Amino acid sequence: MLALPGSAYVYQGEELGLPEVVDLPDAVRQDPSFFKENGQDGLRDGCRVPIPWSGEEAPYGFGSGGSWLPQPADWAGLSVEAQTGDPHSTLELYRAALRIRRERDDLGAGDSVHWLEAPEGVLAFRRGAFTCTVNTTGEPVRMPLPGTALLASAELTDPDVLPGDTAVWWQG
Repeated sequence: MLALPGSAYVYQGEELGLPEVVDLPDAVRQDPSFFKENGQDGLRDGCRVPIPWSGEEAPYGFGSGGSWLPQPADWAGLSVEAQTGDPHSTLELYRAALRIRRERDDLGAGDSVHWLEAPEGVLAFRRGAFTCTVNTTGEPVRMPLPGTALLASAELTDPDVLPGDTAVWWQG
């Protein structure tokens, strides 16, 4: 998404890789739509759980009084503190992507996207001297890789293979 033209919006917790909380008990729900729709599932509380900042247990540095919605017990490893400085973390991937997006004239503003031919399950497009490839399959795909990697969501170990479930930004 950050490789596409136009303004970028990073939704709360996306930069940490936070999953939506799907098991909130009805007793803690606060979304007015939940009550208006007689407890219908799939409403907004699950994506409004506060971000974990630090620490090993809830409220993960959010405040001494806790948070308005309970945070999952397994979020300690997803906190800002836990991910800061970890080169394999979602937070550092987003930080690098945002830095590259700011530094490059062919990213961000503009509307030109040139779609490239790619193997089944791979999305590929070019913007200026920048190319983005996304392997949406769970399997590695053998293909000619288009330059020098600027950013990758997984380790690139073979110069002719795009790993499964991986996005790569390329120069050249």
